[in-house]
Amino acid sequence: MTARIHAYEAIEVPRRRLPGTRILVIAAALIALHVVAWRVTGISPSALVQGWHGMADFLSDAVPPDLSWSGVVRPALEAAAVTLYIGLLGTTLSIPSAFLLALLASRATTRNSWVYQASRSVLSTLRAVPDVVFALIFVTAVGLGPFAGVLALVLHNTGVMGKLWAEAMEETDLGSRDALRVAGASNVQVATNAVLPTVLPQAVGLLLYRLDVNVRSSLVLGLVGAGGIGFLINQSIQLFQFDRMVTQIIIVLVLVIVVDQTSAYVRRRIAG
Repeated sequence: MTARIHAYEAIEVPRRRLPGTRILVIAAALIALHVVAWRVTGISPSALVQGWHGMADFLSDAVPPDLSWSGVVRPALEAAAVTLYIGLLGTTLSIPSAFLLALLASRATTRNSWVYQASRSVLSTLRAVPDVVFALIFVTAVGLGPFAGVLALVLHNTGVMGKLWAEAMEETDLGSRDALRVAGASNVQVATNAVLPTVLPQAVGLLLYRLDVNVRSSLVLGLVGAGGIGFLINQSIQLFQFDRMVTQIIIVLVLVIVVDQTSAYVRRRIAG
C-alpha cells in the first residue's frame, strides 16, 4: 500500500501552461493593429448617430420606389439580363484557359517543377488583380459596354478557377496515380484515367459556384462602365434618383436569388 502511494506521488500532475511570450506578443500586436486601423479609418459611432437625418432624407427620397414600367422597370430588367450574360460568358469562356493552367499547376498531373511553378505564378497573378481593375483596363481598350466586363471576368476567373481546380486535382487518390505511373503511363494518361474522372463532379460544382459569384461581380463591373444594371444604378445615384435606384436594387436581389438557388439545385443534383 505504501509503495502504491509513493508511485502515485511520483506521477507528475500536468500543469496548465500559461500563454507563452510569443502568444502574448502576437495578441498585443493584433490589438495595436486594430487600434491603428480604427483611427486611420475614422470610425466614429457618434458621427453615425448624428447623421441620422441624412439617412432619413435618403429613405424619404427612395421610398416608395419608382415602379414605372417603361421608364424604370423595363430598362432595369433588360440591364439585369445583360448582367447575367456578362457573368455567364465570363465564366464559360474562362473554362479552357483555367482547365489548361489547372492541369499544369497541379502536382497530380505535372511532374516538371518549372512548369508547375510557372503555371502557379500565372494563376496567382490573374487572381491577385481584381476584376474591377481588369474592367478599367479593357474599358480603355474596347470602350464602355459589356464586352469589357466579359474580358475582365474571363481573366480573373481563369486565375480563381485554375487555382480551385488544381487544388481539387491534387486531392485525388495518390495510389491510383502512382499505379499508372509505375505501369508507364504518361501525364496525359494519368490525368484522363485517374484524375479527371474522380474530380469531375467537384470541378462542376466549383464552376457553378463561380458562376454565382461572377454574376454578382458583373454588377460591380457595371459601376465602372462595363455595362449591365450596375451602370444604371450608378447613373441613378449620380442623378440623385434614389427611388429608381431602389427599384433597380430590388431587381438585382431577385436576379441574385434566382441564380443562387438554381446553382445550388444543380450542385445538389450532381452530388447525388
